[in-house]
Amino acid sequence: MNQSLLIELGTEELPPKALKKLSDAFSSTLSESLRTAGLFSGETQIKAYASPRRLAVLMSEVADTQKDFSQMRKGPAVAAAFDNNGEPTRAAQGFAKSCGVDVADLGRDKTDQGEWLVFEQTIAGKSISECAQEALDAAIKQLPIPKRMRWGDKSVEFVRPVHWLIALHGETVLELTALGLDASNTSRGHRFHHRDIIVINHADDYSDELRRCYVLADFSTRQARIKQQCESLASDAGGTAVLDPALLDEVTGLVEWPVSLLGKFDPAFLEVPREALIASMKDHQKYFHLTGTGGELLPAFITVSNIESTAPEKVLTGNERVLNARLSDGQFFWEQDRSHPLEDNAERLEDLLFHVKLGSMADKTRRLQYISGQLAELIGADTTATQRAAHLCKLDLVSHMVGEFASLQGSMGRYYALHDGEDSVVADAIEQHYWPKFAGDKLPESKEAIALALADRLDALVGIFATGEKPSGVKDPYALRRAALGVLRILIEKQLDIPLQNLLDITADAYKDAGSNDLLSTQNKQAEVKKFILDRLRAYYAQDFDANTFNAVAAVEPARVYDFDRRIRAVSAFFESEKSAASALAAANKRIANILKKQGTETRQYDSSLLTESAEQQLACVLESLQNSTRVAFENQQYAEGLAELARLQSPVDTFFDSVRVMDDDETIRDNRLGLLGALRDLFLQVADISHLNVDKDA
Repeated sequence: MNQSLLIELGTEELPPKALKKLSDAFSSTLSESLRTAGLFSGETQIKAYASPRRLAVLMSEVADTQKDFSQMRKGPAVAAAFDNNGEPTRAAQGFAKSCGVDVADLGRDKTDQGEWLVFEQTIAGKSISECAQEALDAAIKQLPIPKRMRWGDKSVEFVRPVHWLIALHGETVLELTALGLDASNTSRGHRFHHRDIIVINHADDYSDELRRCYVLADFSTRQARIKQQCESLASDAGGTAVLDPALLDEVTGLVEWPVSLLGKFDPAFLEVPREALIASMKDHQKYFHLTGTGGELLPAFITVSNIESTAPEKVLTGNERVLNARLSDGQFFWEQDRSHPLEDNAERLEDLLFHVKLGSMADKTRRLQYISGQLAELIGADTTATQRAAHLCKLDLVSHMVGEFASLQGSMGRYYALHDGEDSVVADAIEQHYWPKFAGDKLPESKEAIALALADRLDALVGIFATGEKPSGVKDPYALRRAALGVLRILIEKQLDIPLQNLLDITADAYKDAGSNDLLSTQNKQAEVKKFILDRLRAYYAQDFDANTFNAVAAVEPARVYDFDRRIRAVSAFFESEKSAASALAAANKRIANILKKQGTETRQYDSSLLTESAEQQLACVLESLQNSTRVAFENQQYAEGLAELARLQSPVDTFFDSVRVMDDDETIRDNRLGLLGALRDLFLQVADISHLNVDKDA
């Protein structure tokens, strides 16, 4: 009988930042296990629920038992199962015994390979309780929990203590156990608004029963209510609520019955940088800040309470009092940090460790001055301003404000530099050298900021790799993957046509000048760093280009990352605009590559006087013409224009392969034709190895 299946784990308050991820994993594993078990129908719908005190899954149209199925075991060949007298051998007797029957009860299966003894039996399908138990065990085991805990005198472990378990198939309580608990049909409502036990009489009643007891169990429903409440309150206050997605997810994971309240703080605090005020509200208090019509920060906030208080003004007063105290601390830090020049922090960087093998943050700063200065010359930035920014860029790390709010590093350095009278170019570079901070984040704007941002990431990549602590698996404690992607984004999106090897050489020189010769001479990891950075290119282009297009460009190993970008875009455009020619030429290049590889020849020259057939003469004529006409285009990295010219090769190449025998019996003629094909392939390799491309791409 098909009915709804409900499984709920009731817990202490779950980590709010991880709640959505835990819910997705729990629902996915549980439902997939039951689907594999064959308990789902075509109409089964799956609904995940997650609140601070529960993870639950409701599945409709779930069968109460698996269907029976036949199982055939294959035994020994008949020829080996009986002796010359027709008596069963030990092989036949052993197989029958393992099946729990006599030899006479075994069947036979005749195939093209011979005849075999077999045992066929009908296996009764498992009950839903058995299948659900296996699914629940797997779901709990596979939850992405980095660190599990124990509670009381129990030996079981979970992300938080577990207090109840529901397993309902329709109205029937299934005999399940998990984490030391037996399943029932009882749950809990809101911790404060409904302390009594809730009886869930039917799986389909779950959501409505919890709502009646002040629990919005559906994560998305709860989040939508928070958004609606915040937007309404902000509108009433004449502003806009800034609903940061990560904070919104976290707040949704903190409450079961959201009640949003609009509070205010002293406008005098607006003299403190807005980043510090927002950090106080967002990081410490989990409040949403408000902005006015011009984007200015308003002296107001929205807090989301987990209770429907009879005296909301008292709840709000308490929140306002706490926030004003936080903002007072921020104001004090702001004033203290500005009481002396930013440069006075330089000595304190000597005691701030960057890496035990790579020195202090002061050592890193000295390397950044060298690296960024060299890069500034390469990209046309002001070298003096760049190196000044490099000298100052890490000094806010030892400030009071950044000590309280690590997320403000860079932005506070900019404020302090401007306060000290530093040039705005220097101040902006201090802040922007941390950009991009995450995937899709903005890039540094000025050339000086670009040079410093590259220097900071390259220093970390080359230095950490030199220590032998490269990322492995999911572990990346120094965020080197993010640093590598930042380098790529800056080089590509800021159109910096600089060989990556040059950047690595400059960085390695900084370590040598700093007295780290031993480290770099014994563990020179530049090639490894280069490969690590370029490996991130595949992920960078994954959304816009297929793997074959990427492989075609990667095969020729462009020295410049921005050059790689121009090539991949040109190749993709070539296949879009010249579909027929591109597909034909890709197939021809693959054929040529296979021929040359099979012959083991690297020859790329041919003698025109030895070309006797009209098809090969015509191909050579067009090839020589294109070598001249595309030379300038390729030298100027105008790959799209050059590839468009190469489309003219489609007809002569097709004709050549249709009418010319490449592997002629005459060795001289054969080698000459191979040379012609090699020259043709070289022409394409100036852009990409299009033999990697899918010849059916236009299909």
